[in-house]
Amino acid sequence: MRAFEYASPATKEQAVSLLGNNWADADILAGGTDLLALMKDDVVKPKRLVNIKDIEELRGITVDSRRGLRIGALVTIQELVDHPQVRKSFAVVANTAGEIAGPQIRNMGTVGGNLCQRPRCWYYRAGFGLLAKDESGEPLVPGGDNRYHAILGNSGPAYFVSPSTLAPLFIALGATVRLYGPKGKREIPMEKFFVIPQTDGDREHDLMPNEIVTEVVVPPLAGVKSASYEVRQKDAMDWPLAFASVALKFSGDKVLSARVVMGHVAPVPWRSKEAEAALVGKTVTEDTAKAAGDAAVAGAKSLGRNGYKIQLARVAVKRAILEAAKGGAK
Repeated sequence: MRAFEYASPATKEQAVSLLGNNWADADILAGGTDLLALMKDDVVKPKRLVNIKDIEELRGITVDSRRGLRIGALVTIQELVDHPQVRKSFAVVANTAGEIAGPQIRNMGTVGGNLCQRPRCWYYRAGFGLLAKDESGEPLVPGGDNRYHAILGNSGPAYFVSPSTLAPLFIALGATVRLYGPKGKREIPMEKFFVIPQTDGDREHDLMPNEIVTEVVVPPLAGVKSASYEVRQKDAMDWPLAFASVALKFSGDKVLSARVVMGHVAPVPWRSKEAEAALVGKTVTEDTAKAAGDAAVAGAKSLGRNGYKIQLARVAVKRAILEAAKGGAK
């Protein structure tokens, strides 16, 4: 690990003033579960670490029947799991958070960090850059070991998968993310927070080098039935191979509206409007859920060694839909 300056501001205004205009100037330290590993492997080399753990306004969870759920960026994953009001009124959030990694990570990792963590792509982690290119500028992933890479949105130049487990659920629930920078506050739909980088200098988030995530807001879930389903190789301490979150509203026994979002299958959390269209106006049965799963991966493409993920994503969508229709975790 290289030498760096260290700052520990007490307010978000101080934190922003300590960040630079370029990504190499500074990095934000919250839980540190991802950042410190990147620094040890010399993948990122910040000149300054800005520790935001002492900024109290970035903490806390608030549940309100009219305004919904407010989650501070510094809230740990385990705090989200254990919060009694979250478990009562936003159980799908608590249940999904409870599936992340293991207790050690959940007690250190933060909600903001889960959203902003960097890709797990082994080419990126080995120092070949976010777009994983060789010395001649050719992409390494299509002809390389792409077992865990994207099956959707993978026409290039990015082939990694978005690693956040909370993001697909937040998008399905219509959440927004609030940011703070030199120009003040900014609020955007969670769906727009994730972007596919087009050049080596781009990032995978709509976040400037001198901005920080301050909180996430989930609207009230009145009338919403929601569930998540993930497929992974091991039951604990493993990354999902495919993940799906679903939020449904019903009119009688027919789906009035649907949001279907997949994770770990594309460079961004992948909303499937095809799957949503396959559900609206229908009664949820094994057949309609299967048809929606088929629609969700209709545009999927294997890179050579990751074709198995297409079936896993199809099944994840189907099972999330069936679980949500049964009542899910409201």
